[in-house]
Amino acid sequence: MRWVRFFHQTTEEPLSGELAGDVVRADGTEYPLDNVRLLAPCTPSKIVCVGRNYAAHAEELGNDVPERPLLFFKPPSAVIGPDETIHLPDSAEVHYEAELAVVIGTRCRNVTAGRARDVILGYTCLNDVSDRVAQRWETNWVRAKGFDTSAPLGPWIVSPDEIEEPFHVVLRLNGEIRQDGWTRDLIFTIPELIETITAFMTLEPGDVIATGTPDGVGRLTSGDVVEVEIEGIGVLRNPVL
Repeated sequence: MRWVRFFHQTTEEPLSGELAGDVVRADGTEYPLDNVRLLAPCTPSKIVCVGRNYAAHAEELGNDVPERPLLFFKPPSAVIGPDETIHLPDSAEVHYEAELAVVIGTRCRNVTAGRARDVILGYTCLNDVSDRVAQRWETNWVRAKGFDTSAPLGPWIVSPDEIEEPFHVVLRLNGEIRQDGWTRDLIFTIPELIETITAFMTLEPGDVIATGTPDGVGRLTSGDVVEVEIEGIGVLRNPVL
């Protein structure tokens, strides 16, 4: 299954539905996909992000590979959906970071790696937009990672029965490939991340785990169009201003 959230010209509130081909089904009504405006496919209470989870990415930024998952948050206010605009903060260096996002399907705590798959609703794309200037001086990365529009998410959620690991993660900037990686290179696997996070924190339905970015990160400037594509999921496209 593929789940979407969207607006249609006949609706005043966001709707949730199932994508079937080029049609969205919601509340017994079918809407052509071309006639809806897609939103971020879930409304997380929190996004738990994983830093330096690819060795090559840690190396390109001059960082050591962490001995345990390096975690930080993005707030719900950072989330935008497909085709929404990334508004750059007042910074000389803001980077894109393509990531596989895991969407949680059930309230959970103390989940072992062996049963981690039981709590996954599905997968989608995320762009961990990052202010590198703030990241260099700020130890908790609140400004660097949590500013408005810094968490593009979408275009939809794909259920685990429709897609298998490893996931192929690609980022294009203005049509040119800048990142090209596979989740088989994750330092900490998805089950390990779920076990680690739920050992001290309750995850709620719709919460997101951003699993880390491969190497190839680089600068965004006004006028760019950035695309995160994960094979088997889809393309998350956002303009930059």
